[in-house]
Amino acid sequence: MESIVTADKYISVAMGEGAADAVLVTPDDVVFDGRTLLKCMFGCSDWGRGCTCPSKEGSLKPWEYEALLRKYSSVLIIHSNDKGVAQRASFAVEREAFFDGDVLALSMSDCALCEECAGNSAQPCRNPGRARPAFHSVGVDVFSTVGKLGLPLKPLRDKGEEQNWYAAVWLNI
Repeated sequence: MESIVTADKYISVAMGEGAADAVLVTPDDVVFDGRTLLKCMFGCSDWGRGCTCPSKEGSLKPWEYEALLRKYSSVLIIHSNDKGVAQRASFAVEREAFFDGDVLALSMSDCALCEECAGNSAQPCRNPGRARPAFHSVGVDVFSTVGKLGLPLKPLRDKGEEQNWYAAVWLNI
């Protein structure tokens, strides 16, 4: 299957799941910056608790993730105003790519699988086969990455403002 046909297919899968945007880029278009770990450590209330948090024992460091993620040939950036939609779309693309023979396809998104993360009560993850880290927690500067693509994202001053959620599916197409 030609890459362009596959790219259109995966974009269509993401959009069919309700994504607002889906853009295929290369890992060179993704802005990696290990300082994202500092924002997680000193800005996220899930630090030390969330099941997909980079603070979990045994988690790779951002520079270790970067070395692995740069081995992929493309990345589908998925945008939604709903965290659950972004995650479902990324899972759907990962699954489709897997059945197309891309057995190392990997989705990343803020986890929306459970109403409350089991990690908040020191319990093991309820969905270890599906839970994935957010791609900002593994060293990706999401603001710079999506900004280069012309996609919306800005810091929110009020919790009532419309949110923009992003997921990424790392592919070998």
